[in-house]
Amino acid sequence: MEILKKIDWGKPEWKAVKEKILELNRKIENSKEIESLLNGFSGGYTPPGPSGLITRGRDDVLPTGRNFYSLDPYRVPTPSAFEVGKKLAEKLIEKYLQEEGYYPENVAIYWQCTDIMWSDGEGMGQIMYLLGVKPVWLSNGRVKGFEVIPLQELGRPRIDVTIRVSGITRDNFPMCIELIDSAVQAVAELSEPVEMNFVRKHTLENMENNGGDFRSATLRIFCSMPGTYQAGTQLAVYASAWKEEKDLAEVFLYWNGYAYGKGIWGESKYRELANALKTVDITYNKVVSDEYDLFGCCCYFGTHGGMTAAARHLSGKKVKAYYGDTRNPEHVEVRDLADEIRRVVRTKLLNPRWIEGMKRHGYKGAGDISKRIGRVYGWQATTKEVDDWIFDEIARKFVMDAENRKFFEEHNLWALEEIARRLIEAMERGLWNPSEDVKDALKSLYLEIEGWIEEKMGDIKGDFQGGSVDVVTAEEVEYWKNKMKEVIG
Repeated sequence: MEILKKIDWGKPEWKAVKEKILELNRKIENSKEIESLLNGFSGGYTPPGPSGLITRGRDDVLPTGRNFYSLDPYRVPTPSAFEVGKKLAEKLIEKYLQEEGYYPENVAIYWQCTDIMWSDGEGMGQIMYLLGVKPVWLSNGRVKGFEVIPLQELGRPRIDVTIRVSGITRDNFPMCIELIDSAVQAVAELSEPVEMNFVRKHTLENMENNGGDFRSATLRIFCSMPGTYQAGTQLAVYASAWKEEKDLAEVFLYWNGYAYGKGIWGESKYRELANALKTVDITYNKVVSDEYDLFGCCCYFGTHGGMTAAARHLSGKKVKAYYGDTRNPEHVEVRDLADEIRRVVRTKLLNPRWIEGMKRHGYKGAGDISKRIGRVYGWQATTKEVDDWIFDEIARKFVMDAENRKFFEEHNLWALEEIARRLIEAMERGLWNPSEDVKDALKSLYLEIEGWIEEKMGDIKGDFQGGSVDVVTAEEVEYWKNKMKEVIG
């Protein structure tokens, strides 16, 4: 505030800034969300308005409380988003070259709807540039197709992609999926040396094993069965229905072996997904805004993590896991998944200010802390990219700290039980090698927590499972196992 007082608001450059601030303030004050909701319930008219992230310069989303629409999917990717996508592709390739000394042949990408709805298709642009194609736009900004970038101009091999789209991407942006699928087929047909065109290389290898079926050999976009939205892996993790990486790999393959593209929509193609994952060198996702992160939903570790487990198991190699960052489109980054996990843990999960903010929400805040810690466990189960010190600090901060333990005791004992139980499971599975002080305290504190629950609940009858674990019966697990045997062999 002191800095604001020192500014000479009469100067032209600051006058414009002041007017913009006042305009934004007026729009925020005109955001009548509850009134609009009640008006809609009453059958009243709610004027339309765009959606998007205000942190990405989208002040046109204000005032909120309007009947928001997303975007014109035929304008994705926009020219600016494609340029960001090019930077992402270049950063990814550069990082891998520095680490391994050669080009990656196949990048497995988790393509979420947020890429289209929040960043106008930056990730889609990245996929296209990895393949060595670029969009062609009409004068009105709509994408009419793509053109192949000549190898001489590209200056590197064409990188193959294996894409797991989210269910919302699949259901709301089929035209984007079909454009990428068409680009894959076009690149696979190019008469280029296989060492400069990994899409063609893998397509020819697939055709040798499938009787020469070009269409099946070029399938690169997969999702769950039509009408479903889970990656499956998170269910196995939360139900503790797995023993080793192989189990999670098979669950991922079983749930996500449905191909999508031009002329094919949701056909079971398990063998094609398995063949694609065998050649993967990198798995990848990206962050667009700090409003959402990789602990915000189980779909992140269920899909990106499950895809990593499957690629590592099927390829038999240490597949890299990367995370892109376009929070500031002017300074695009690609880092290790482990670094992204550390960043979010430090800035949110272990940040005292974030913890205090969650504690103000009582029962719900405690539950949300527990869920995020469960997702840390999920990332470790699927990728082994979580450091031991992270689990140590989680145990010290939320289970061993008397003040925070008292908060959970008063507001949500089940959340605390879930945290402690997941930590013990991570330790017993060998996913975490705890410090001695943590190891000695954790089990005794868990017994104490169980005692508190019994005291509050009285005599508990029937099956009981605390926290927020998804309850999955043994019969369901057995059914999955039998179905996976049919699919995978």
